[in-house]
Amino acid sequence: MAKGGKKYRLLIYEHMLGRWWSTTLALAFAIAAWGGATVYLSGSDKLPPPLLSRDDGIFLLVVGGVVLLFTIFLFMIRKMAYIQLFADHFKLATPFLRLNVSYKRILSTTTTQVSSLFPPKSISGQQQDIIAPIAGNTVIIIHLKSYPLSRAVLKFFLSPFFFHDNTPHFVIMVDNWMGFSQELESRRVGGGKPPPRKKASTLGIPSLLDDLHKK
Repeated sequence: MAKGGKKYRLLIYEHMLGRWWSTTLALAFAIAAWGGATVYLSGSDKLPPPLLSRDDGIFLLVVGGVVLLFTIFLFMIRKMAYIQLFADHFKLATPFLRLNVSYKRILSTTTTQVSSLFPPKSISGQQQDIIAPIAGNTVIIIHLKSYPLSRAVLKFFLSPFFFHDNTPHFVIMVDNWMGFSQELESRRVGGGKPPPRKKASTLGIPSLLDDLHKK
């Protein structure tokens, strides 16, 4: 397999899963504490009988444990979503989908801010809460001729913030949008080659080797 370039983290997943894991962690402890208290009260003769039985308390402890495991899973995968550029395609990788998209499908790319793409009036209240902390981030919109899969399948597996209208496209928010944009254009135009590394500057002072070559 051809060697790919840098893996650019998809920040929307990191942001959303970061919100979810902290919420589910609090939920796990609350359920486990409720279950533990129920088990304790059900075994004490000096305390009034609990509203739930001992079996209910054990069940709550199990549920709390399951929610805690799910929280750990969310915490571990929150930085696993990325986009990576190859010679003739880019790879979009999320916790639930791996998708290769040929550069031949790309029409153009544009950049804009999250707040311009998803203004508060166009999204629900819950989505506004998600977008608010990242409203100033820059995103790259990759406009496509067509999707490699049906839009319905993509919307099932991808975050709704990958789409902003009905045209074929992907909204990409990465940790280094300028570097990603430059590498994407270089690979598309330059036959899959990444942008060349800049040579170290000599600050306008000719090197000794240059002087020797001139002589």
